[in-house]
Amino acid sequence: MKLLFSVIALVGSSFLLSAQVIKDEELKEEELPAVVIKSAGKDFSIYLPDKGSDSKVKEMETKFIGYSIGKDYEGHVEYLVIMEGNEASLVATYNDQGKLTRVVEEYKNVRLPKKVIYSVYKSFPGWTIVNDKFLYTQSDGDVLKKEYQIKIKKDKKVKRILVEPNGNIVAGL
Repeated sequence: MKLLFSVIALVGSSFLLSAQVIKDEELKEEELPAVVIKSAGKDFSIYLPDKGSDSKVKEMETKFIGYSIGKDYEGHVEYLVIMEGNEASLVATYNDQGKLTRVVEEYKNVRLPKKVIYSVYKSFPGWTIVNDKFLYTQSDGDVLKKEYQIKIKKDKKVKRILVEPNGNIVAGL
């Protein structure tokens, strides 16, 4: 009788363990709305990584998320962290409590989203994209700016246009 209860308990617990593994596999990083970097007293430092597909952007944001300011901010009204990479830069500002207050990111020659490419070539037929810059700015966990500055060329004419990630051309028409 004890053996029967032991077998039932063992089988039941294995189902629970396998169910937990499936739940953990279902969680994906892309589904998270924000990354909480650290607690700063009663406040939290919130950083919203871009969900774009360019490897430069992901690499820099991963590097930033892994960075810890430790106690370096103590004794300063504001503390500035500057990270630079190949055609990429990220500047973060922390307050005197160690809370992340502002992040400004700039990336050159990134892989443009399909909506942006389609919008540019539809609005400017015969033009070629020469280079681009992705700007991403946030303050206290709110995205302030997310745009692509694109330089296009046709024959000897050059234009600079400003495009939102959804394909809306904001300036340069």
